[in-house]
Amino acid sequence: MIPTIEWHNNHVRMIDQRKIPGRIEWFTCRGYRDVIRGIQVMVIRGAPAIGVAAAMGLALGARSIRSKSYTPFMKKFEKIAHEMLLARPTAVNLRWAVERMTRLAEKLAELPVMKIQSALGAWESTDRTLSRKDQPS
Repeated sequence: MIPTIEWHNNHVRMIDQRKIPGRIEWFTCRGYRDVIRGIQVMVIRGAPAIGVAAAMGLALGARSIRSKSYTPFMKKFEKIAHEMLLARPTAVNLRWAVERMTRLAEKLAELPVMKIQSALGAWESTDRTLSRKDQPS
C-alpha cells in the first residue's frame, strides 16, 4: 500500500488526490508553506490525513526557524501555526494537530531550541496516524 503522506529526503510528500485514480503523482513540500498550499488546493484530503499533514508542516516550519532562544522561536512557531490554521479554518483534525504540536513546544520550553525542533520532528515521524483515542470528535 502506498502511503498518502510521508517524509522523503527531509521533505514532506503527499499523493496528489486530484490526480487519482488516473495516475499517482507526488506533491513535494519543501517548506511549511508548501504544506499549507497542498491543504488549500486539496492535494491532500480526508480529516486524519489533513491533521497529519498539518503536524508534518509544523515540523518543517520549526526546522526553518533560526533562533537559539525559546521566546523568539515560539513567536515564529506560533505565527506558522496560525498560518497553518488558516489553510482550512473549519478542519477539526488540522486544528487538533496544530494545538497538539503547539502544546508540545510549550511543554519543552526549558530545552534548547534545537531539542524542541527535534522533538517536534520526532512526533510527526513516529505518529503518522491519529489514534482513535486522540482523534477529535
